[in-house]
Amino acid sequence: MVPNGALVKWDLYRMGTIGERIRLERERLGHSQTTLGGLSGVTKKTQMLYETDKRIPKADYLVALAQAGIDVQYVLSGNKLIGSSGGEPFGYHSEEESASEMVGFSKIPIYDIEAAAGDGRLFDAELIETAIHFDTEQLQHDGLNPSQLVGIRVRGDSMGETLQDGDRVLVDRSSRTPDGVFLLRMDGGLRIKRVQRVAGGAWMLISDNTHYQPEMIKPEEMGQVEIIGECRVRIGKIN
Repeated sequence: MVPNGALVKWDLYRMGTIGERIRLERERLGHSQTTLGGLSGVTKKTQMLYETDKRIPKADYLVALAQAGIDVQYVLSGNKLIGSSGGEPFGYHSEEESASEMVGFSKIPIYDIEAAAGDGRLFDAELIETAIHFDTEQLQHDGLNPSQLVGIRVRGDSMGETLQDGDRVLVDRSSRTPDGVFLLRMDGGLRIKRVQRVAGGAWMLISDNTHYQPEMIKPEEMGQVEIIGECRVRIGKIN
């Protein structure tokens, strides 16, 4: 169980192993190891080595997998992306078909927080940028209730290396008590800050980028700040 207040980082390969995901994709398409191996130019033995993580797949093999209908995006990242803007969903041909294949996964919507900024309804379906499927058991193991999670895309550099511009982060709406990293609504906009309680009942809003000065929110000013939820899972590029 992840300690309360911890910011979990799920990088690539977090959701199981590459080999396990190759096997799941093969089974989804109804191929045997022999059949998929033939389609991708390898023997059944080599296919078995890939699926048991005893051999690292090469680029030409992955290209062949994609041509055979394997969702290589999922194989490499462990994430199912549904409803990408301006085109067909990644991985499957329809959301209905995808849902039938996603037993054991939770679909978390990712919102465009720039469009959501303001005084209107924050998590409106029209503001959904995409969605990512996460292993439900893994989320629960990390102390997260999938029904309370929403995703947002990070904008700006105020959180330094903790959350970088373009990252996605899962926000736990059930956790709104400092201390930790939180999504806030204030001054008509949405901000991500590290919130700490200080003497006298005030809050200190801290940016992990030291170029930004901390801000103190006095008890009488707290009505101007709404804590949306705690930022718990970072999905970002491995540097």
